[in-house]
Amino acid sequence: MKLAPFFLLDRLKIKMTVIMSLFVLGSFGASAQQVNFRPLRYDEDYTAFGKDTLQNWYHRLKYQHLNKLSKAYLSFGGEIRYQYFYYHNPGWGQDPKDKDGFVLSRFLAHADLHYGKRLRLFTQLQGSLVSGTVSENTPVNENPLDLHQLFFDFLIFDKDQKKLLIRFGRQELSYGSQRLISVREAPNNRQSFDVIKAVYASKNFRADVFYSDYVMSKTGIFDDRILDNSNKLRAFYLVFNKVPVVQNIDLYYFGLKKQRSVFQDASGKEIRHSFGSRIWKIKGQWLYDLEAVYQFGKASEKRVSAWTISSNIFYEFQSVKSKPLLGLKTELISGDRRLNDQRLNTFNPLYPRGAYFGLASLIGPYNLRDLHPYFQINLSPKISWLADYDLFWRMRKSDGVYAVNGKILYSGNPASSGFIGSQLGTELDFRPNPFLFFRGELTWFNSGHYLKEAGPGKDIAMAGLTAQLRF
Repeated sequence: MKLAPFFLLDRLKIKMTVIMSLFVLGSFGASAQQVNFRPLRYDEDYTAFGKDTLQNWYHRLKYQHLNKLSKAYLSFGGEIRYQYFYYHNPGWGQDPKDKDGFVLSRFLAHADLHYGKRLRLFTQLQGSLVSGTVSENTPVNENPLDLHQLFFDFLIFDKDQKKLLIRFGRQELSYGSQRLISVREAPNNRQSFDVIKAVYASKNFRADVFYSDYVMSKTGIFDDRILDNSNKLRAFYLVFNKVPVVQNIDLYYFGLKKQRSVFQDASGKEIRHSFGSRIWKIKGQWLYDLEAVYQFGKASEKRVSAWTISSNIFYEFQSVKSKPLLGLKTELISGDRRLNDQRLNTFNPLYPRGAYFGLASLIGPYNLRDLHPYFQINLSPKISWLADYDLFWRMRKSDGVYAVNGKILYSGNPASSGFIGSQLGTELDFRPNPFLFFRGELTWFNSGHYLKEAGPGKDIAMAGLTAQLRF
C-alpha cells in the first residue's frame, strides 16, 4: 500500500510524457489559434471549444459535456517542465561544488468542473522532483506528489457587466507585479494558500478581499498542509482600469501574521501591515510599472517601519518589425538603520516571485538598492532574446544580504562596503507554438567588495536550459 502514491505518480508521468510526444509531433496545429494559457490556469476559459463543430480529441479534453441536456462541462489540462542548471562557485564559493549540475522536473495536472454558470470545482495535482544535487533537497524543489489546489466557486450574480464571486479552498494567489504575492513560478514547486475570497468585478474595476493560511510544502506524498500555528495573510486588492492620465491604478493592503520570522536584528513572531499602490501601463510605446509600499507592525518586540519604491519603465519600438524594447528597472528596499534598537526597518516582501532578480535567484528583495537596464528583441515571430545588467548595493550597511526566501546570507557590517556586485544575464526563448516553450540562459555575477569582505566572494556563473509543455 505504501507504494501506491509512487505508482500513481509514475503513471501520471507516463501519460503526460505521451501527451508531450503528441504535441511535438504537431497534433495540435488546428487548436493553436484557440488556446490562451494563463499564469493562473483556473483563469482559462474553453467554452468556445464546445461550440466548435470541427472537434478533435484535444477539444474534447478541454471541453467535455457531462450531459447534453445540461450546461455542465469538464475541462482537463496540465504542464510538464524540465530544467537543467549548472552553477560555478555556488554561494559565492561557500556551498559544495557541483561538477555536473542538477535537473528539476515538474508535473501539473488539473480538472475544472463547471455546473452551469454559478457552481464550479477546480482541482490540481503537483509533482516536483530534483536529481543530481550535492546539497540537501528542500520542499521548494522536491515535493513528489500533492494536492496543490482544490477550491469551489459560487457566482452570486453576473449581470450588466457586474459580478460577485465567492471562492473558498486551496488555491494559488497572484497579484499585480508579483512583488509581494506570487505563485512562485521560477522554483520547482509553486506555492498555494487555503483561502476564502470574495471577488467583485465590473467593466473597469475589480476588488478582491480574502483571508488565508499559507500551505506549508513537505517533501513527502500528500502531506502539504496548514500548520496549527500557520502563517496567516488577509488582504484587499483594488484595481482601477482606464484611469485618466495614469491608465491603471492598484491599491492594496496585506496583513501578515507569521509565527516566526528571522531578520538580522529581530527573530520571533511577526505581525506586519503593508499598504501599497501601483501605477501601470501596458499598451503603447512608453510603458511603465511603478509601485510603492509602506509597512508597519511588530517583529518580536520591535516596531516595524519599512518601505520599498520600485519602477520599471520601458520603450517599445513598435514601428520596427523585431519590436526591440529598452527598459530600466530600479528598486529601493529599506534595510535596518541601527542594530539593537527598538525598531526594525528591514522590508519583508511576503511571498514574492522566486526569480526576483533573474532565474539565478541569488539575492532577495531585502535591504537593497538596485539599478537594472535591459534590452529585448524578437529575432523572429517565435524567437526572442533578452540581455540585462543588474547592479546591487546594500541600502543600509548595518543590515545584511538576504536570499529570496528571507534567509540571511551575510550579516551586516557597517565598516564594510555597500556594493554587493553586478549581474550580467542573457536568455534566448523559443516558442514554436502556444503549447511548447524552450529557454537557454546564462548568468554571471561579479562579486563586489562587500561579498569579498564577508565571505569567499568568488564570482558565480550559471547556465540553464528549460523545456516546458502546457496543454
